[in-house]
Amino acid sequence: MIFGYVILGVILLVAVYFIATYNAFIRLRNKYEEAFAAIDVFCKKRYDLIPNLIETIKGYAKHEEQTFVKVVEARAKAMQSKTIAESQANETALEGALKSLFALAENYPDLKANQGFLDLQAQLTTIEGELAGSRRYYNAIVQSFNTKTQTIPSSFVASICKFEKQPYYEVAEEARENVKVSF
Repeated sequence: MIFGYVILGVILLVAVYFIATYNAFIRLRNKYEEAFAAIDVFCKKRYDLIPNLIETIKGYAKHEEQTFVKVVEARAKAMQSKTIAESQANETALEGALKSLFALAENYPDLKANQGFLDLQAQLTTIEGELAGSRRYYNAIVQSFNTKTQTIPSSFVASICKFEKQPYYEVAEEARENVKVSF
């Protein structure tokens, strides 16, 4: 009789552990999805600024059409991203195009003195800071989730319930390098 209670107690403990661990995975999954949505919001804010930025610069650098086209194309691709991997690749391309655009602006002193341009540049800098913070938060949540999926005993629950390791939001090496501009 006592042996039966011990077995029942062990089964109950395993069930409680399984449920608690499953719920922890769900909470972490919801957090990283929310964090990715925040990244998406800041990206959309940045996308909205880009046309104004291009129009402002066009007034001063009309013959730099190729740079404008690169930025517009990169923006369009970034806006169509569906997965984290696509988003990372397209955002990296957009960041490179924007760096080229700002490097181009360095050659036009009148543009650098334009208040509209300075305001747009300040807004973009603010958004970039918020975007970087959102990416750090996303990566921290993903790290917690991935650690939980890979450590015993929670890895057993992860494999049973098909919780898989999630990718970090990483910046490609090209985006870390300084832009080389030659005229």
